[in-house]
Amino acid sequence: MNELPVISVTELVTAFKEVVETALPPCSVEGEVSNCRMSPAGHWYLTLKDETSEISAVIWRSAAARIKFAPKDGMKVLATGSLQVYVARGTCQFVITKLMAQGIGELELAFRQLRDKLAAEGLFDESRKRPIPRIPKRIALVTSPSSAAVRDMIQVITRRWPPAKIVIIPVRVQGEGAADDIVMALRNVHRIADVDVVIAGRGGGSLEDLWCFNEEKVARAIAACRIPVVSAVGHEIDVSIADLVADRRALTPSEAGELVVPAVQDLRDSLEYTAQRIRRVLRGGVERMRLQLEALEARSVLQRPMTLVDQRRMACDELGQRAITAMRLFIERRQQNVARTAASLHALSPLQVLSRGFSLTQTADGSVLRDAAQVSPGDLLVTRLASGIVSSTVR
Repeated sequence: MNELPVISVTELVTAFKEVVETALPPCSVEGEVSNCRMSPAGHWYLTLKDETSEISAVIWRSAAARIKFAPKDGMKVLATGSLQVYVARGTCQFVITKLMAQGIGELELAFRQLRDKLAAEGLFDESRKRPIPRIPKRIALVTSPSSAAVRDMIQVITRRWPPAKIVIIPVRVQGEGAADDIVMALRNVHRIADVDVVIAGRGGGSLEDLWCFNEEKVARAIAACRIPVVSAVGHEIDVSIADLVADRRALTPSEAGELVVPAVQDLRDSLEYTAQRIRRVLRGGVERMRLQLEALEARSVLQRPMTLVDQRRMACDELGQRAITAMRLFIERRQQNVARTAASLHALSPLQVLSRGFSLTQTADGSVLRDAAQVSPGDLLVTRLASGIVSSTVR
């Protein structure tokens, strides 16, 4: 009986690895994403499945950085990669090097995901957007210095506002590193003296050409820029993340030039309109003052000023006469009261009683004598009559 060879587990798994990894070359697999999660190191772990089978898959960080969108559970994808056996555990997984969304383009999906994310954070809210100065001191153009877009913007700005001051911050506007250039320019533009508005953008192109203006780092740089930003990316139909987060969106670079400076003729018309309004207001004020003066002139007091003096003099005379009359009546009433009081006092006077034959006898000390027992022989008495006094001695 032939004995079977004895090998180690490592040798077995290694043989399995050689068979699996060489039997199937890199391929594309269509399936549904499930159990998707991102590790702290930046790797994506997920499961690819269809109606009957599933397989573990991984996207290493280097490959994940090239994928524009984030995989989500339930998403239909086309994954390109190869099978790989993990010898330490003897497991097989599909290593994904490229991932494409099925039913919607990769860039369109990435755009939607980032748009929803930033909208939830409030970066698109109108309340956080700043106004563009009416007449800027200096305009910074963050764009390619050799593009047709920069020439269009300069032409429009200088035609509308000849004294405009423009500074160009050269950046790449497509391809590798373009987003980093734009971010660096937006972070440092405030260091240029007198710049108070920024135009960031480029001319039209494909979605791939315009993609740097759809990257999250550029959107956050626009939101964090210390100076108001006008986004001018592509043509009217092109809408980028930069357009949504900028303080103002221009449909084209040429329109951006129109937005940031006024037209000289428009400013002249505005000043003339303002001057006309001022003249109308002044004329109206002068006319009102003239009518008020005419109304004052028409008053009798100004036509015959002594009339007022005569009226006041007559009023004073009337008041004086009324005062004299009132004083006379007051004195008469007081005299009548005094007369009545005097008559009452006279009627009650002891002299009235004496005039009717009565007399009043007093002792030497002035006491009224009412009883004979009050005196003794030899006492001096004084008797008051209606007319005169009689002195007598008691015997």
